[in-house]
Amino acid sequence: MAKNSPMEFYQQVRAETAKVTWPTRRETLITTAMVFVMVFLASIFFLVSDQIIRFGVSTLLTLGH
Repeated sequence: MAKNSPMEFYQQVRAETAKVTWPTRRETLITTAMVFVMVFLASIFFLVSDQIIRFGVSTLLTLGH
């Protein structure tokens, strides 16, 4: 593999960066909002799951007592 000079490397990086399709502000905001909604839904799901498991385990433990 041929070694590139630092300037040649920089030019290649600039050329590749120019090819990137960057998201618009609107796309970024919508994606961010979707992430927050999914985090909220996942937290509710795990809260409910945890409460059901806690209830089941405490019921099992009180049966033997």
